[in-house]
Amino acid sequence: MRYHEAMKIKLEEYIREHGDNPYQAWFNGLDAQAAAKVTVAKTRLELGNTSKIEWFRGIGEFKIDWGLGYRIYLAKDGETLIILLGGSTKKGQQKAIDQAVALHDEYKARKKALATTRKGKKTWR
Repeated sequence: MRYHEAMKIKLEEYIREHGDNPYQAWFNGLDAQAAAKVTVAKTRLELGNTSKIEWFRGIGEFKIDWGLGYRIYLAKDGETLIILLGGSTKKGQQKAIDQAVALHDEYKARKKALATTRKGKKTWR
């Protein structure tokens, strides 16, 4: 990879076991201008621009410096995959962070259980 080429990142919205999508639920509640700003932020992430992410407690907070101070909560899974967990404004930040941490823990537990299940199955040739 050349020094000026950014690494592409795949974004996936976390879908809970019963089909709930916390990120999509938050996004659907945004007005058109806020949704446009969040969409631009997602595009920047996909292009590898992670400079606006602050990492803590196992998750990241992508800050959008506009309007009510929108945030996107996410987690890394490897070097090229980011899981979108939810979002908030500055006002709802602490509650959203706590929820994102819990969702990330749930994601990791489900992934581990799936890996264990796959490991125990025999492959027939």
